[in-house]
Amino acid sequence: MQHKKVDKHILYERSVQAPEADVNFMVRVYRNLRGRKPLVLREDFCGTAALCCEWVRMIHGSSAFGIDLHQPTLDWGREKHVSQLGILKDTVELICGNVLDEPPRKADAAAAFNFSYFCFKKRHEMLDYCRKVHAGLKDDGIFFLDIFGGPGALTPCEDETDHGDFTYVWDQEKYNPVTGEILCHIHFKQPSGRSMRKAFTYDWRLWTIPEMNDILLEAGFREVQVYWEGTDKGTGEGNGVFRRSKKGDDSEAYVSYIVALR
Repeated sequence: MQHKKVDKHILYERSVQAPEADVNFMVRVYRNLRGRKPLVLREDFCGTAALCCEWVRMIHGSSAFGIDLHQPTLDWGREKHVSQLGILKDTVELICGNVLDEPPRKADAAAAFNFSYFCFKKRHEMLDYCRKVHAGLKDDGIFFLDIFGGPGALTPCEDETDHGDFTYVWDQEKYNPVTGEILCHIHFKQPSGRSMRKAFTYDWRLWTIPEMNDILLEAGFREVQVYWEGTDKGTGEGNGVFRRSKKGDDSEAYVSYIVALR
């Protein structure tokens, strides 16, 4: 029997992304801080642009543009997501380019999610990137990032999540405490025993919240806030609700939002 080829982008989106939750978070925070809804989104390292498309679906009168270096992934997103937007498809622009280049227009909100900005390994590179984002925002713009860390992020491991028809595997292969560099992979396994090893590989620097706070302020942002995830009292796991906090808990591993106000 011939096995149908599994699309790694579909598996990635099901395993890693939650664009509706991200849009809800950004809109909630933006409204609380600015007193209005954001309309123009800039999505850096946008990949398949799922976030851009969810943005224009959920926010009436909005638009979005995504920037990514990989044209084949942008083409996939254009075919699978943008083309399904109907009359909204012209409100999403996908750009094959460098996030360090000048954007086509200024945005209300900029997003760099799934830790994509960890690709900048040197402090001066990260500072340059944050300065470029700052310049590309409107006067009341906000930059949204997510970040992970904790002792568990420093240890080689493979964590599996069962999605029924496939298993998602997050593989932290190695961490260098001298440079802060971390090498990670995503694998997918199917019940049939077939697997997709190293479907995605990430050669990053593992940045910390204090480091990013200092860099963002140096880049010109007026204020930096951290939104920490609450804990489900029954399971002890994260409950998916992120609230502003100046103190995190001593979790083995965490994922948080960083919010930088222009």
